[in-house]
Amino acid sequence: MIRSLWLAALLCLAPGALAGPPALAPHEGDFVVHDFKFQSGETLSDLRLHYTTLGKPRRDAAGRTTNAILILHGTGGDGHQFLRPQFADVLFAADGLLDPARYLIVLPDGIGHGKSSKPSDGMHAHFPHYNYDDMVRAQYLLVTQGLHINHLRLVMGTSMGCMHSFVWGETYPAFVSALMPLACLPVQIAGRNRMWRKMTLDAIRNDPEWAGGEYKKEPVAGLRTAADLLMIAGAAPLAMQKADPTRDAVDAYVEQTENRYLSTLDANDLLYQVDASRDYDPSHNLSAIVAPVMWVNSADDFINPPELGIAEQEVTKIPRGKFVLVPISDQTHGHGTHTWAAVWKDRLEELLKESE
Repeated sequence: MIRSLWLAALLCLAPGALAGPPALAPHEGDFVVHDFKFQSGETLSDLRLHYTTLGKPRRDAAGRTTNAILILHGTGGDGHQFLRPQFADVLFAADGLLDPARYLIVLPDGIGHGKSSKPSDGMHAHFPHYNYDDMVRAQYLLVTQGLHINHLRLVMGTSMGCMHSFVWGETYPAFVSALMPLACLPVQIAGRNRMWRKMTLDAIRNDPEWAGGEYKKEPVAGLRTAADLLMIAGAAPLAMQKADPTRDAVDAYVEQTENRYLSTLDANDLLYQVDASRDYDPSHNLSAIVAPVMWVNSADDFINPPELGIAEQEVTKIPRGKFVLVPISDQTHGHGTHTWAAVWKDRLEELLKESE
C-alpha cells in the first residue's frame, strides 16, 4: 500500500513484472540536450534525460505518430515506478488499455530525478535551479528530438506529473490528443500544500550539516524531518488506520520508513525536487487546453484536499475538461491512489474513446 509520495520510488520492481515477448520488454536509453538554458538564466552544457520505453511507434500515411503515450512521474520518483504491478499489470498487460503491443509507452525520468541529470551527480547546490516549465520543455525535446515522436496520443501524469500534464496542455496544445492528470490542482502551490513543502526545504537548509549544499555526508537531522513530513503528506487516514491499528504498529512503521528514506535520499536532490514547484500556476491559461481532459483526484488526498473546491472551479475553465473525485474506500490510498490503476482505469477507457 502506497502511503507516501516517495514510497513507490523506494520499492523494488516485482519479479516477473511485464514478462513477455522481447519486443514488448522495457528498453532504457539516454538523450543528451546540449546547452540547455533554464528559465532561471542558468545553462547546463549537457543535460542527460533518461527514459524507458515499451512498444514501438506507429505512424499514419502522413507520417504522424499515432500511438505514443507519455506517462510522467511524481516528485522524487522516476519512470520505473510505472512498471510496478499496481500500475503495469493493470494497464500494460496483454489486451490492457495501454497494451505495448498497440502503444509506444514513454516513461521519462524528469530533470533532477532517477538517472537524469541531478545535483548529486557532482554539481551539488551549483546545479541549475529548474522549475516545472523547464522539466516539460526537456520532456518535449526528448520526445521530439530524442525519440522522433511528432504527436502524443495521451499525456498522463501523477502528482508532479499531473501538474506537468496541465503545463503540457497549455504549452503544446496541438501536440497532444488527450490529457489525464492524476492527483493535483492546476493552481499556485499555496495553503497547506506549500506549508509542508516549505517545512521540508527549511529542515534541510537549516541543518548545519547541509553546509550550503557542499556536505561531505548527508545532513541526517534535516533529512529525518523531511522524511517525517513526506510521510504525513502521503498519508491516507482510512488505509493507515487499517494497516497500523495500534500504537506499536505506527511506531514501527515510522522507524522503518524513516530508515528507508535515509538510506536512499540525497539532500540536494530532494531540496531541488520540492523547490521546483515554486512558481507553478497554470490557472490563468487553462482555456488554452484544447484536448479532452480526464482529471482524477482522490477524496483522501492530504496534498489536494477536496474540501477546498478548487478542482470544481478550475475545471470550468478547460473547454473539454472533466473532473472526477474518487470517494474514500478500501481501494483508495490517499495521494498514492494515482498509481493504483484499478481504481480509475474506467475513466482512462472513457478518455481514450472520447479522444479517438
